[in-house]
Amino acid sequence: MSLLYAKNLPQGSSNYVKAVAIVGAGGQIGKLIAEALVKTGKHDVTAITRQGSTNEIPQGVTAAVVDYNDETSLVSALKGKEFLIITLSLSAPTDTHSKLVRAAAEAGVTYVIANAYGVDVYGKEGLRKDLPVGEKIVSNIRHAEETGLTWFAFFTGPWYEYSLTVGPELLGFDLKTRTATFYDDGTTAVNFSTLPQIARAVAALLSLKKFPADEDDVSVTLSQFANGPVYVSSFHLSQRDVLESLKRVTKTRDSEWRITYESTEERYKEGMRLIAEGKLEGFGKSLFARAFYPNGDGTYEDVNKLLGLPEEDLDGATLAAIDSSIRT
Repeated sequence: MSLLYAKNLPQGSSNYVKAVAIVGAGGQIGKLIAEALVKTGKHDVTAITRQGSTNEIPQGVTAAVVDYNDETSLVSALKGKEFLIITLSLSAPTDTHSKLVRAAAEAGVTYVIANAYGVDVYGKEGLRKDLPVGEKIVSNIRHAEETGLTWFAFFTGPWYEYSLTVGPELLGFDLKTRTATFYDDGTTAVNFSTLPQIARAVAALLSLKKFPADEDDVSVTLSQFANGPVYVSSFHLSQRDVLESLKRVTKTRDSEWRITYESTEERYKEGMRLIAEGKLEGFGKSLFARAFYPNGDGTYEDVNKLLGLPEEDLDGATLAAIDSSIRT
């Protein structure tokens, strides 16, 4: 437990996070996180938005327009903020994260959630070395630490809805043709998270007290998670588990699905070859194949109970994913 207690904070200091800035509030995961934060009613949420952005930010969030090439602009937008949440897409310039972290430190921000939200490249050395983004994610975390910020990084496994519906390059399922490619024998299980569960987890973390009130306070606090990974999960599933859910939801039988098999090792190598050729689909193919190696790299113990996260219904999540893919 932290040696710092709320009773030792300067008079008038709050033991809760109030002023929050979020990068990527118009994006896929950032929007849900921003909405979850607003829903708690505990925070003033500001979206750090680049000049010229056409993304809509959620209701209840204030926009601060910045120029990422002007550190003064970033520092000004982050002044008075206590917590910075970074959500960046793969297409973001590689130095964006470091620019944000430097500006946050200069502006006096205390806490930062580094951009991760995926498989455990922090705790699993093999994933970190084998995946194209692994070293970069950990480097970004280390940079936050070096600047003196208190950091957190959410590791969530693959996003369940995205994994299931984007295409067979990821989880191996093609819902339109009812075909599936099982990696090895399809029985290796990994952790997945739904997007709403990730958003709930971030909001739950920021809703915690910063520090225990005193030596007798055993409640969960933000300080317990400081400078470490935060593991969140919705389900621990194999591809066969996913297929069973799909069959229940779509009311189909085994005979209506065509299953093929592919070695995870060969699929990983193929994904890396595609990346070398500049083909984007190689990224997803290599990531998922590597996560499903039968060595346990895709599995971790989550902190759901500490954060008070709900248990989710697998078939409900599968149905929501299918419905979402139909609407888009």
